[in-house]
Order: sequence, then structure tokens, then C-alpha cells
Amino acid sequence: MAVDELQAIIQRCQILEEADFKGEDFNLFQVAGQKCLEDGYAAQLLEVIQNEKNKVIIKNMGWNLISPLVRCIFMYKQEDDKREHCLRILDQLAQLCNPKELFLGLLEQIEQTSGEQVCQTVMLLLQPLQTVLLKLQNKKAYSVGLSLAMIMNQLTPLPVPYTKQQIQEDKLGLCQCCNAVVDFAKPFVNEVVKNMEKSSEYNDMELKEELIKFCMKSLKYPLLTAQLEQLEGIEEHPFRHFATEIIGILWNIGELIPLMFVHHKGKSPHWEDQEFADMERKNSADSLACLSYLIFVQHFGVECFPVVFSPSYLLLCNMTHIEVLLKRTEESVLSKGLDLFETCLLRMEDNSLLHHYLEFRDFINVPQDLVKIMTLCPMEHMRKKSLNILQLFINKFDTEGKYTLFRCLLKTSNHAGVEGYIIKNIKDQIHLASTEYDNIWFTGHHLISLLDLVLSLPEGAETDLLQNSDRIMASLNLLRYLVIKDCESDNQTGVWTTLGKIEQNFLKPLRVGLNMSKAHYEAEIKNKKENRKEAQSSNTVCSLTVSGEKMLPMTTGMQLQVLHSALFTFDLIESVLARVEELIEVKTKAVMDENS
Repeated sequence: MAVDELQAIIQRCQILEEADFKGEDFNLFQVAGQKCLEDGYAAQLLEVIQNEKNKVIIKNMGWNLISPLVRCIFMYKQEDDKREHCLRILDQLAQLCNPKELFLGLLEQIEQTSGEQVCQTVMLLLQPLQTVLLKLQNKKAYSVGLSLAMIMNQLTPLPVPYTKQQIQEDKLGLCQCCNAVVDFAKPFVNEVVKNMEKSSEYNDMELKEELIKFCMKSLKYPLLTAQLEQLEGIEEHPFRHFATEIIGILWNIGELIPLMFVHHKGKSPHWEDQEFADMERKNSADSLACLSYLIFVQHFGVECFPVVFSPSYLLLCNMTHIEVLLKRTEESVLSKGLDLFETCLLRMEDNSLLHHYLEFRDFINVPQDLVKIMTLCPMEHMRKKSLNILQLFINKFDTEGKYTLFRCLLKTSNHAGVEGYIIKNIKDQIHLASTEYDNIWFTGHHLISLLDLVLSLPEGAETDLLQNSDRIMASLNLLRYLVIKDCESDNQTGVWTTLGKIEQNFLKPLRVGLNMSKAHYEAEIKNKKENRKEAQSSNTVCSLTVSGEKMLPMTTGMQLQVLHSALFTFDLIESVLARVEELIEVKTKAVMDENS
């Protein structure tokens, strides 16, 4: 019988001194104890452990029971008395065992767990692990850090619940587990705080640094990808509570404000392995970006934040974080970047952001990231929001800033729709300049330089007019506006001075390109119609290439519809082009008549 075997081993070891215990004794004790648990004799094992005579034996050998004990706890149902006995054994082991040995046994058990049992195992062992750590005298900070790192590494592969239903179900127990880990860390946070209060020159930084590492990991996972908006029907949002606790830890140990501005210090740890250094830098960037989002968008810990910074300085501080978030493709992370950018911009007055800020790399990179989202993101609401934020960003700059930003986006966007949108913005600024006396950037030689970019075709007459139709239409509308608004005699915008160049680089190549394109598409239509007559059925499926992109297989009828649509676009461009040419001719003739 398992209990008899255990009692025999106990009796033999009771007469031995602690130093005389052998490896064989440890093995026999583990096997007998495990057999007691598996055969349902947990109550009898508990009595053996609680017996004062066995205190030395349990201190040295008890940690070997952790693995079978955890297996049995999960094997029994919640209401089973045997499960309750196992839990009491675990509690007793935490009190009686050698802290160092038990610490390693508990960590090993956490490390070996996987899949659906990760959160259950972690939550089960957090309390005994905390008890053991509080007893440790040597390498306490290292052991706390190792424990937190091991726990977070085990949790990180688990999917983060995102929808309201997923959060409420908490299928794997992640929401509950994260908040349990915070409670686990609180005694160590309190220890750091007490030591800081005792001395203004608190030098024992090891434990503090381990807690900072834990907070940084928590910011990256699960908070970076978590849904943090208030959800109707959830009284206490688990991830919002977790975020509040993490911010609270950073504030209590005096690291919240320093972390917010850490990227301006230019300091980073030196690592021999460059690949590892890059990984650490990326992880840190993700965590700091999430921290910024929590404070400025969700207002966690905002009451701790000093209100002495200008909106433009806060935007400058956050642009690095915004760029990090906008480079990601996950909706949960990307939306945080857009929200953070929007929040920073809404704090500012229009036209208040000085053009000097464009000298910072992030102020050029972020609008380019917005353009990528606007043109490549598969989620329509994200594309629309990016467009709105780009306009908000444009509005905040002073006149020179807008001018510089327009030039940059025209050169880098590589998307006709975006270029068309920027050209419409240029038109609006030219209109404003006509009512302002001190606006030099959208009149005269500055405007002429900008028009050189706008009123041109990338590849001359060979330009794909269909693919560039948005840009071409916006350019023609701008030119039409300039010709109507600005008389040749006034020439306030300078457009009449450079008209010859515009005709040579834009209008003439456009006319030639239109004629070539229309002729090509009309020939295609003619061929398709002839082929359809020859074909046995009008539903023959063929492929078609438009603007260099191969379309999905289409019937001849569908192809003809696409070709006619292209012709309609060319007709539209041609009608505006004809109107512009007519206006130029009329105005030029009027001036000549006046001079004659």
C-alpha cells in the first residue's frame, strides 16, 4: 500500500541527520509520495507533511512532490475533497520546504506547462511562488525577475481576447491570469517603495529594474494588442484594470515620467549580439508606444502627468511612438497609432505647428505611413480615418510647413489618388493666399516651383492616363482655377509667366497622350466586338489587362464595359483640357487686343 511505503521511508529518514540524506532517499520519498497522490491518499499524505516530526524531511524532500501534486489538482473536480487536500499540501510545502529548492521546482512546473493549462497552472502556483520569494534572502531581485519573465514568456503565445464576447468568456483564463500576476508582484513593488521612502538615494536598483522589465513586457503583451475601449455590459474591463495596475506600478516606483521621455535621452544598453540588441530595441519601442497610448488616449495615469508641456512638444515626443504603431498591420495596434496621432493633433490650434518640425525625421515618415494605410490597408474604416488624420496634420502646419509637406508628399506618395488629393489642398491654399497679404508660399516664384511638380506628366505622352487620371483631373482643375482667377495683367500667382513651360511639359503631352490612348481603346473595342461576332457564344471568358494590372476572368461583354468606362474617363479629361485651352486662348487674346 502506498501509504505504508511512505511511512516506512519516513521512519527510516527520521533517525538520520539532515546531512546524511542520500539521493536514494529523495527518490524513494518522491515515488512513494507520488503513488499516494495517484491512488487517492492525499489526506494521509497531508497528515505526514503536517507532522512536526517530519519537518526536516519535508524541508529537504517536499519540493519533489510539486509535479505530481499539480497533475492531481487538475485531475480532480473543483468540489472534490481530494482536490482540497492537494491544495492544502501545496500550501504546506510553500511554508515548510527549502525556499531555494521549492522556487526552482515551481518555476520548472510553470516552464513545462503549455496550451490550455498555462493560465490554470500559473494561477495555481502564484501564491506558493510569492510565499517562497518573500522568504529568499540571497538573489531575491534576480529570482523575482526570473519568475516574472518565465510567467510572461509562457503567457505570450496565448491569443489575446479582443471582442466583447471573447473577453467575457475568457476561454483560456488570460484576463484573470494577467491581473493575478499583478497581485503577485505587489509585495515586491511595496518593498521598492518602502526602500525609496527610507532613503532619497535608493541604490538597490536590481528589484526596481526587474519590475520595470515586467511592466515593459506587459505593455507589449497583452496590452499592445488588447481591446481597451470601454465595453457596454462589462462592469470592470479586465485589460483596463490590468493597464491601470501597470501604470500604477511605474508611478509608484518613480519610473512613469522618465519612461515617457526615454527616447529623447539617446541612451540604450550595450549588447554584444547585434541581433539581440535590435530585438530589445524593437520590444522597448512597442512597449513605450503602448504606454503613450494608455496615457494620452485612454488617460490612464494622466492625473500624474505634468501639464507644463505645449501641445506641439507632446506631438514631437509622441511621433516616434506613432510611427512605431503605424508600421504594424494588426487592426488592434494600427488603430492605437491612429488614435494617438489624432488625439495629439486635436490638442493643437490650426496653423500653429511651425515648419521647423519637418526637420525631424518622424514628421516626414509618419505622413508617408498614413499614405500607405490610405492606399493599401484592406479595412475601409482605417483608410478613411487615415485620410481624415492626414488632413488634420496638414491643417496644423503654418503656411511654409504646408508648402514643404505638399512637396514631400507629391514626390513620395506614388499614388495618383493621393497626389490628386494633395493638389486639391494646394488649390485651397492658393485661394487663401489671394486673401492674405503676407502669404508668400502659394504665390510668385514659390508657387511656380510647386506648379513644376504638379503640372507635369511622369512619362510625358507615354504616361498611363487611366492610372493617373485622379492626379491629371486635379491638375487640370487647378490650372483652370488659376487661369480664371488670375488675370494676365495682374499675374499674382505667376502662372502666366510660366505658361509656355506648362504648355510644353503638361498640356501638349497630355493632348498627344489622350489621342493615343483613345485610339488604342477604340481599336480594342472594335476588336472585341468583331471577336464576339465570330465566337459561338457571347459569354466566352477571357482575361483583360487595364493600367498594367491583369483583371479577373471576364466575359467579352464585361470587357467591353470596362473599355467603355476607360473611354469615358478620357472624354472627361479631354473636356476639362479643352476648357483650359479655351480659357488660355481667350485671356491671351484679350490682353493682346488691349495692347494693340
